Amino acid sequence: MWHPPSGIRKVPVTELESNVNPEDRYSGPNALTVDVEDYFQVSAFAPYVDRNRWSTHEVRVEKNMDRILELFSHAGVTGTFFFLGWIAERFPAMLRRVAEQGHEIASHGYDHVQVCSQDEQAFRQDVERTRRVLEDISGVSVHGYRAASFSIGPETPWAYDVLAETGHTYSSSINPIRHDRYGAREAPRFPHNKDSAGLPELPVATVELSGMRLPCGGGGFFRLLPYAWSKWCIHRINNVDRQPAIFYFHPWEIDDAQPKITGLDARSKFRHYVNLKHTEKKLGRLLQDFSWTTVKDAFKGVI
Repeated sequence: MWHPPSGIRKVPVTELESNVNPEDRYSGPNALTVDVEDYFQVSAFAPYVDRNRWSTHEVRVEKNMDRILELFSHAGVTGTFFFLGWIAERFPAMLRRVAEQGHEIASHGYDHVQVCSQDEQAFRQDVERTRRVLEDISGVSVHGYRAASFSIGPETPWAYDVLAETGHTYSSSINPIRHDRYGAREAPRFPHNKDSAGLPELPVATVELSGMRLPCGGGGFFRLLPYAWSKWCIHRINNVDRQPAIFYFHPWEIDDAQPKITGLDARSKFRHYVNLKHTEKKLGRLLQDFSWTTVKDAFKGVI
């Protein structure tokens, strides 16, 4: 049985809904997003996997993407797919298939280099290259960008200006929580413009309870915590905050049979492999319990 964090009363969804005026609820769809990268490309594995040897690893993203597209089709939902340029170049038919099925194509950078490890010039070259690759292959315009590991922060104040100058119209690069690898706890939880560019930043979903900001937007937290937590939080964001929620996951998170990377530290090993075998079933429930669409459609009034 799920228990809420210490000091927080678990409020049933039915009670949560009954305390909100129906006219004040957010009744539109939430934003469903997929960061299209493979298991060996995650930032936590960078010390253990040589980037120059990526091509020597078994690539499993295509078969996992087939399962995701089938899952989305069965549920009748569309989403936003943030592609690595590295993946798009090697699997162009997969990228085109995603676009042809009505999903939004967006950028995740070329090869998952964190923005905070780049200077302005390198970042500009990265996002220009990736946008060009995605548009040339898919035949559709690319408007959105998500930084590898949510790595835009106070130390990269130029990033949003670069994104605006290179033709992007929104970013979803902040996870507004405190975390040892990423996160911007001080950032607003909901859409806000950034710096002189006026570019909208659309953070992934969190809830604020009893003075604590807690994650509920997907990734490892979705795999680790009971499904009831995600469901309750998204209901709260829709009905109390009156906002659409942004949820994300990766293709490798539904792949319990993926090759194991050896030599990992205990924390990285746990975070990456915990509950992989349950993710697809939980995703199926999530798609049925809420209304979902692309980032562009969920935030029409913002982007």
